Amino acid sequence: MAQQWLNGSQVEEAIAFAVVAEQGSFAKAALILERDASILSRRVTALEQRLGVRLLERTTRRLALTEAGTSFLARVRAGLGALSEAEAMASSDARGGPRGTLRLALPASFARMWIAPILPAFLARYPDVRIEASLANTYVDLIAGGFDAAVRIGALPDSRLVARRIAGHRRVLCASPAYLERHGMPQEPADLAHHACLGFTGFASHPHWHLVHPSEGRSVTVRTTSALVCDDSEALVQAAVRDAGIMMCTDWLVGRELARGELLPVLDAWTTQDAGAVYAVVPSNQLLPAKTRAFVDWIAESFAPLPPWRLSRQ
Repeated sequence: MAQQWLNGSQVEEAIAFAVVAEQGSFAKAALILERDASILSRRVTALEQRLGVRLLERTTRRLALTEAGTSFLARVRAGLGALSEAEAMASSDARGGPRGTLRLALPASFARMWIAPILPAFLARYPDVRIEASLANTYVDLIAGGFDAAVRIGALPDSRLVARRIAGHRRVLCASPAYLERHGMPQEPADLAHHACLGFTGFASHPHWHLVHPSEGRSVTVRTTSALVCDDSEALVQAAVRDAGIMMCTDWLVGRELARGELLPVLDAWTTQDAGAVYAVVPSNQLLPAKTRAFVDWIAESFAPLPPWRLSRQ
């Protein structure tokens, strides 16, 4: 059943009734609410008519609650008390440290490699925060999904969101030492036509690789012949490590393998035109909860001055 919300007039009527009932007088209630007594009388009358029941017995000398009025007053008090408590908690959260449940939308592969291992450090720093993380390699609507923050890689088409750049990334070519020993190291992009390449169908340009040489201002497009084609980039990394061919991927995906020497850079002076960035994204900067601001600041701090996949190669 859908939640039934009260409009402004209904709330004003309930407040007027509660204060009048507690004070036993329209005049005294008028002083507290800073409204004319006749306005409060009309609001209580409108409330009774809408409910179809008399809440107050009025005489020239006094007011008295009816049985229905007594029952209704108890519920109004409970509702106003809950509202007051909710406001106090929200205000406390704004003034105090991060607390509450933080719902995150994270790119699955990236999160498993570079965010999940360091989340315990965030929880240790902010013990009053609980994290609910959703990992998916598909686009997630941050607002519709009720998420506090997300990590996004690449272009950010949704102008409703507020993004903070936390790290850069680039595409690289790489292969195992054994593969390169057997087949030779490519010297120019044209040489790739004679190599077994690993095709990732997630690239819009597949099976073409568009390469640029920033220092020389050259650009080349190579149509690759793929020994293995897959829609899962992590599976292709494993194939590359096992000598299956040359792979194009983002540097964060193979940072560990490059650091361990399991993969070697190929045509390292070349990159792609769509080198992008990693962003922390929130629905809005207005009145950002302390828990959300803490996460954005923390992940930016964790990836500075160089992201961990770059540090691992130093």
